[in-house]
Amino acid sequence: MKIRALYIFILLALCLSGFGIWSAIRARKTSAAASASYFATWNPEAAASYLEDREVWWQNWPPAQEDHGTICISCHTVVPYALAQPVLQRQLGRTGMTTPEKTMIGSVEKRVDHWSEMTPFYSDAAYGPGKTAQSHATEAVLNAVILASYDAGQEHLRPITRSAFDEAWALQEKTGPNAGGWKWQDFHLAPWESAKSGYQGAALLAVALGNTPDHYAAGPGVGKHLERLLAYLQRQYAVQPLMNQLYVLWASARMPELLDDAERTKLLAEIGNLQQSDGGWALSSLNRQSGWNWKWLDKTPESDGCATGLVVLALEESGMGPHDKMLERGLEWLKRHQVKDGSWRASSLNAKRDPESDVGRFMSDAATGYAVLALEIAQKDTNRGRTL
Repeated sequence: MKIRALYIFILLALCLSGFGIWSAIRARKTSAAASASYFATWNPEAAASYLEDREVWWQNWPPAQEDHGTICISCHTVVPYALAQPVLQRQLGRTGMTTPEKTMIGSVEKRVDHWSEMTPFYSDAAYGPGKTAQSHATEAVLNAVILASYDAGQEHLRPITRSAFDEAWALQEKTGPNAGGWKWQDFHLAPWESAKSGYQGAALLAVALGNTPDHYAAGPGVGKHLERLLAYLQRQYAVQPLMNQLYVLWASARMPELLDDAERTKLLAEIGNLQQSDGGWALSSLNRQSGWNWKWLDKTPESDGCATGLVVLALEESGMGPHDKMLERGLEWLKRHQVKDGSWRASSLNAKRDPESDVGRFMSDAATGYAVLALEIAQKDTNRGRTL
């Protein structure tokens, strides 16, 4: 009887072991199938190619050339590229920087390292009073954002990135209604260079701070600057266009004190009301500013990749679950609207431009960067076994 019981025990153990192996293989196949199915809905290779080509074009565009052999960093082309490229490269299994990346980072690091010698992108002499200070502060913030985006996946914050933050903190406003923020380039061009754009830049810096390694944001000497920044973002939040508020929603993933429950609920309700029947959002509806004349825009604007990518990204980062209907419809819009060249399309808010021209693609550059970031987060959720 004892021998028989032993045989039965061994047989049961073998059966359980076999079932475990079969379950693991099945789960792996299911996960692989889900991933393959996900990538069938959009093309990360094409998106990477588009962003790379646009960065190369920008680096060789005569108006983008700056002193000391450096290159202007643009909110519409360079910044989205810098934010999306590291995560996209990792997703595609690529190691090391591409040549355009090296050129971009090299230029930023050179300007940071020789900050006192660099000429601001725009000067009072050429563009009018105040432009030198605006340009200097804008660049300081964006330099820190770009370098921090590359350090986010590392164990330590590099000295050059710390220097970029130091240069930004040195120009942070200390008094007045914008205390805690920065002067910003204002050429009356939405959404990157208007009177409201400085708030967006400050919120983007908060996003970068939330992702820095080494607990930099809690480090010595940073606390007073962070306190001013958070106070500024909270104080000015209510008067911002929805697009700017979305950046705060994004930043609140790491800094929850930025939004209280009532503000978050109100923002989500307003975003939900603006979601269009096709599941996307239109940039013009998110960036309404008092006194802005956009009569040339269609009365019924179409959904675009910049607005939809940013909304979906902010919702994901803020912790909204993939089964939320609003988020699900936004993701489906992104997966359906990548065009053949790998981009997602968006149009200027300031003038009618040929969408196939290089300048006419500026907003599509931003749209592609934000769409990639949103879809990469969705892919991570899929890999964790969460069904979109």
